[in-house]
Amino acid sequence: QVQLVESGGGLVQAGGSLRLSCAASRNIFSGSRMGWYRQAPGKQREMVATITSGGSTNYADSVKGRFTVSRDNAKNTVDLQMNSLRPEDTAVYYCNAFSPRALTYWGQGTQVTVSS
Repeated sequence: QVQLVESGGGLVQAGGSLRLSCAASRNIFSGSRMGWYRQAPGKQREMVATITSGGSTNYADSVKGRFTVSRDNAKNTVDLQMNSLRPEDTAVYYCNAFSPRALTYWGQGTQVTVSS
């Protein structure tokens, strides 16, 4: 069973921090590029940050220097530390796995709301 389960969303004031976590089933985590995407109301889903199985990271320009993606290969988890949050970061955040066989998996999403 393929599962990606996010946690850690919530409401925070501008300038605050949140940490999102995604627990993945072992059969997809190993070797997969893991990532976080977000979708704001009325907008397309966009990449926030990704991390390969080897630890290489990629960030959207809008979050560089504020967000940090990390993964724990022993625990099959990927986290997103979000600092200096802005109202424009408000969105549903989705955990993503892109497997070595080019299959894509999504979590159910977690809401992040940043108040001004």
